[in-house]
Amino acid sequence: MRIGIDISQIVYEGTGVGNYVRHMVTELLKHDTKNEYVLFGASLRRRKEFREYFPKKHLVIVPIPPTLLDILWNRFHIFPVEWFTGSLDVFWSSDWTQPPLIHAKGVTTIHDLTVFRHPESFVTKIIEVQRRRLTKAAKLCSAFFCDSEATKKDAIELLGIPQNKLFVVYPGI
Repeated sequence: MRIGIDISQIVYEGTGVGNYVRHMVTELLKHDTKNEYVLFGASLRRRKEFREYFPKKHLVIVPIPPTLLDILWNRFHIFPVEWFTGSLDVFWSSDWTQPPLIHAKGVTTIHDLTVFRHPESFVTKIIEVQRRRLTKAAKLCSAFFCDSEATKKDAIELLGIPQNKLFVVYPGI
């Protein structure tokens, strides 16, 4: 199987999502020798960091800032990720952007839905971006990784995602 993974978040040192993606992908590549992985990274200024973390792996790095991908993918839903990566069976998006897909099955991670439970704690832009992304993901993705049972319950209640599409995968190294 040819699996694409959005690794754009790994360049943000010290962030929870960046660490999660970096370690998850490192372990997948170490233990899964059966599948082919295409690691997709988008950044205007920090492209070399992708090669520092995954120097020998198939990388597709595009000089596009994540904010532009948010507009192209989450707002207008144009330019499928396979235009950059080639044909894929599965594409896993980890945060912020939900790309359109041609043939690939979409998978995404929902770390938490605090942005909807406690919107007063977030700036409006973050709420809007997450709403757009997760609205697209709810329609397009075949499966969702949730960091906890509480997140899974919130995804059912707040996003209306069917329980059979939600899988609790605890983050860990």
